[in-house]
Amino acid sequence: MAPCASPSALALSSSTRVSLPLALALRQRPEARAPRAPLRPPAARSWLGGPFSPEFAAASPRAGSRGTGRGPPPFRPRAVMTTSQIASAAFTWGTVAVLPFYTLMVVAPNASITKRTVESSAPYVALGLLYAYLLYLSWTPDTLRAMFASKYWLPELQGIVRMFASEMTVASAWIHLLAVDLFAARQVYHDGLKNNIETRHSVSLCLLFCPVGILCHVATKVIWHHMLHIQL
Repeated sequence: MAPCASPSALALSSSTRVSLPLALALRQRPEARAPRAPLRPPAARSWLGGPFSPEFAAASPRAGSRGTGRGPPPFRPRAVMTTSQIASAAFTWGTVAVLPFYTLMVVAPNASITKRTVESSAPYVALGLLYAYLLYLSWTPDTLRAMFASKYWLPELQGIVRMFASEMTVASAWIHLLAVDLFAARQVYHDGLKNNIETRHSVSLCLLFCPVGILCHVATKVIWHHMLHIQL
């Protein structure tokens, strides 16, 4: 004789048979499922605990940051020029500033305007101030260690090469060269006027190859005096 099922077991079996078709029907009808609300990021809040105003909410670190979890600060001062732009502008304008002086010494060495212009100290003051400013921007705590890296406190080539890897350092060195080369060209020009010697070629060389220009002036002076002795 088969055992009789209890009333609770019969009720559980019937409810299972009824609920199974209902669950299948709900799966086949997507409109029956409740739609999920899209996830929204938490509202940006200020350090006082209240929400940011709309114009500052976009700048909140939690509103649009991904990956790092930190965004830019809401108030960040924006520089007018970057370091690279300052170095490039100083390089260009420093080169342009010295060209009129070389042009006058080469084109019209005996003109009065050339003599008055070359006597001025304005270009050296301007280049000196620009050089000091670039030196201030390029100076780091490692600058002295790079310049005097040896145990004898003498510069080493490797340290200088590492130091000149910066655009700002190269720009400051270029302004340094422009000021020294112009001063040497003026000395060559004055010596040529004093001894009545041609200096146009020597002054032109001082613009790009200052030591070669000085050497050329010394050679010209020796040859000129030798020719004068022969004529006498």
